[in-house]
Amino acid sequence: MNAAPPEGAPGGGRYGEAVFPPEQAGESERIDFGALAYDDITMARLRGLGAGPGWRCLDVGAGTGTVSRRLLDEAGVASVLAVDRDVRFLDERSSPGLDVLEADITAPAFVPGRFRLVHARFVLMHLPERERLITRLAELVEPGGVLVLSDALDLTSDRAPGTPYTEMMRAMWQGLRGTIGTDVSWVPSYPQLLRGAGLKPVAAEIHAPPLLPGSAISRFWADTWERSREAMLATGLVDDAAVDAAVRYLESEECAALSAGMLTVWGWKPEETPE
Repeated sequence: MNAAPPEGAPGGGRYGEAVFPPEQAGESERIDFGALAYDDITMARLRGLGAGPGWRCLDVGAGTGTVSRRLLDEAGVASVLAVDRDVRFLDERSSPGLDVLEADITAPAFVPGRFRLVHARFVLMHLPERERLITRLAELVEPGGVLVLSDALDLTSDRAPGTPYTEMMRAMWQGLRGTIGTDVSWVPSYPQLLRGAGLKPVAAEIHAPPLLPGSAISRFWADTWERSREAMLATGLVDDAAVDAAVRYLESEECAALSAGMLTVWGWKPEETPE
């Protein structure tokens, strides 16, 4: 269910509306390029945390469902509830043990139960009221369970070498923030926010996939730039020629840049103590 555009998105839109609409041709393929770049890292962490037989899992913003299905097929969890505001890609790829729910996690009525694992990747960075949402997701973790959140880290600081890639990433982050409210500047505060939500212990790690010609992450960024081109041009930082040159740069052996990182943080819900 699609709620009204939230406060905090200067452009008045949401992810999947002004930018990255699911009905746009090739959107599922773009999401899958991101999955190819990050799924192995995500699954290694989830399995390292113990995800396995008997676990009931909630996968928030499940996209095309790659993590949900791998939890079932590889980790052997009992069930996965895959949630997204638009579930067309999930419905296209059903799997035994996979339940699909079309819902808006920002809505007060979103209370799907309690789970041993609650996972969200590249979701909260696009939403306002992030601290409130982290608290809400923590409430969905059963005692002894774990909340795992992953979001992007912008590594194009002012001291990063100027390349067509870094120029384009700066324009992309600014364009998405102005259009749909995406904000990755607060992502490093994840560990403290999980601790503030009552989870302990809390830990975190960072992964930055290599930018190589033809790699999944390079194809993901090239496609993402194309789909957010209008928002990027609106910043005045780049023009069409610069976007095209950056795509060519990603596809060449001249590319020497550091991809955006993925910060993953996890925290455990303390076991309930008998009175």
